[in-house]
Amino acid sequence: MIRKKVRAWLARLAATIVVEKHRDGYVAYPLNVPGVIVGEGNTYDEALADVKSALKFHIKTFGR
Repeated sequence: MIRKKVRAWLARLAATIVVEKHRDGYVAYPLNVPGVIVGEGNTYDEALADVKSALKFHIKTFGR
């Protein structure tokens, strides 16, 4: 049930996810989402997947 709520919330979420390339890899973070949510990875796709996972955890833990 929580997964369905998280998926529905993410689908409605009008947040832009920024992915930046750095010397050591990639960093991703959503805009317009309260709290500190950051993802990182060696590739663009890894960073994006990491920040999406962090968003799901954030929603499951803190709601909203």
